[in-house]
Amino acid sequence: MDLLNETIAAIQPQDRATRELARQRLDRLTMPHWALGRLLDLALDLAGMTGSLQPAVERRLIVTMAGDHGVAAEGVSAFPQAVTGQMVANIVSGGAGINALARVAGARVQVVDMGAACNLSALTDSGQILCKAIAPGTANIALGPAMSREQAIRSLEAGIEVARDFAAEIDLFGTGEMGIANTTPSSAIVAVLAGATAEQATGNGTGIDNGRRAHKVAVIERALKLNLPDPQDGLDVLAKVGGFEIGGLAGLILGAAALRKPVVIDGFISTAAALIAQSLAPASTDYMIAAHHSIEQGHRLALARLGKKPLLDLDFRLGEGTGAALAMTLVEGAKRILTEMATFEEAAVSHGHGGA
Repeated sequence: MDLLNETIAAIQPQDRATRELARQRLDRLTMPHWALGRLLDLALDLAGMTGSLQPAVERRLIVTMAGDHGVAAEGVSAFPQAVTGQMVANIVSGGAGINALARVAGARVQVVDMGAACNLSALTDSGQILCKAIAPGTANIALGPAMSREQAIRSLEAGIEVARDFAAEIDLFGTGEMGIANTTPSSAIVAVLAGATAEQATGNGTGIDNGRRAHKVAVIERALKLNLPDPQDGLDVLAKVGGFEIGGLAGLILGAAALRKPVVIDGFISTAAALIAQSLAPASTDYMIAAHHSIEQGHRLALARLGKKPLLDLDFRLGEGTGAALAMTLVEGAKRILTEMATFEEAAVSHGHGGA
């Protein structure tokens, strides 16, 4: 708990003075005022996050956290639980969607075992993935709490440790996850923290049909009624209906924010983790960049609660960090506009007031 409290205490809002200096420069760039729209908004954020007019974003890491969920036993996913471990192996071998898109973004991928049900010791022993496993999967939230409060704290602190361990070599973090059935706890988290019903917060996940979706909604309603997570306490919500990888990602976000490093939030599960981080440290949202709007219907509610407008809308529903990787290219674009584009004065270009 000491590491968690220390990290939360260290999170400060964006640097307003640097934001203002960045705004002054962006206002004078050789184009009609704010003609690059949200890319300039992002450039402002990068300056405020890092406290620099030369924000570093070149060294990039997607942290893909893996964990299993006891609620998979309720038949809420189209895939068996064994797929979690199989996909971890696929990511390690470079064959997953996140690997292809991370290569586009020039980002590294680091898998962290937060609590997969399978044995991943061969991959951890060889150094191919990090082991921060809390337990081999959470308990079934339809029958009781996902984890103890102590385990929730451990998962958050594990994520903080990952942020700290990579801080010296990484400028820009991205979140990703792998865990069969993890849209179910994520929907439960969104329902609680965004003030929505299970019906509103629940989508089709891995592609289940509407009949299975109705069953999934009923499972989440049962879990919420049984566990009664406290919407004023993100730690309680994580413990009651969350997941180990969700806690780990929330910790990663908190750790990045404490270090004044931007973190690109991937899709629905990552955004549920961001809601946990926001609940624990509201100022952490100042360091979050929403990558994309996924096809999962509860994602819009979660983004609204965070006050974030995503950069992309591509009907993604894969996870892994795929949307975060693509969005990193826009982050670089924003940085380059701030640092490389000439002002009217620098380029000796005449500019007037008003516009055509």
